[in-house]
Amino acid sequence: ILASILSLIIYWIIRDRYRVRNLSGKHVFITGCDTGLGNSLAKWLDQKGFCVIAACATEKGSQELRSCSSLSLKTVNLNVADSNSIARAVEFVTEQTAGKGLFGLVSNAEGTAPVGPTDWLRIEDFHSVLDVSLLGLIEITLKLLPLLKKAEGRVVNLINAKGLMAFVGGGYSLSKWGMEAFSDTLRIEMRHFGVKVSIVEHGFFKAEEVNSDIIEKYLFKLWNRLTPEIRDSYGEKYL
Repeated sequence: ILASILSLIIYWIIRDRYRVRNLSGKHVFITGCDTGLGNSLAKWLDQKGFCVIAACATEKGSQELRSCSSLSLKTVNLNVADSNSIARAVEFVTEQTAGKGLFGLVSNAEGTAPVGPTDWLRIEDFHSVLDVSLLGLIEITLKLLPLLKKAEGRVVNLINAKGLMAFVGGGYSLSKWGMEAFSDTLRIEMRHFGVKVSIVEHGFFKAEEVNSDIIEKYLFKLWNRLTPEIRDSYGEKYL
């Protein structure tokens, strides 16, 4: 019993050494903050005292987030699939950090639809997901690396764990596996500069229940555009 208590004390002492101190003045940039996990994280880090820069896809999302946060939280509109929008967001982050560098980059935005049987899809269906969930996040990371290196910061990529098992066709699982590979490579390369790279594989959230309606909508859209030959080969029962 004494050995267990002693081990627990040692564990807590070691764990405390890794706590982030002096949060004031540390800038964290988070993507996908309109709703869900990104929105909750932005509010939580703001309450902790970080200087949060929250990227939202809509002006409505930005306004709602600012209305329930401190004045230190800043928002910027971001379309992750648009290089020009990414460039403007990076410029905004550079101005906000004012030479201090970026303490944290949290990539959270993701595209989910369309998903479906592979031969129901066209190449543009893959682009609509990969341009947001993979290529867009990679572009943001590459452009913010100078600021992250300056602050010896960290990259945290939030990856839905259901994307680690390829259970349906489309770009969703491809994007998740791609972010895993990108993160693992970047972690090794950035260690030399004191930049940490982490993956958080999260599970399901109640906020994601609405996604089932979106997926069903896209499935019917895919089905209706199929040629009669492909539709007959699957049949109504399969749908």
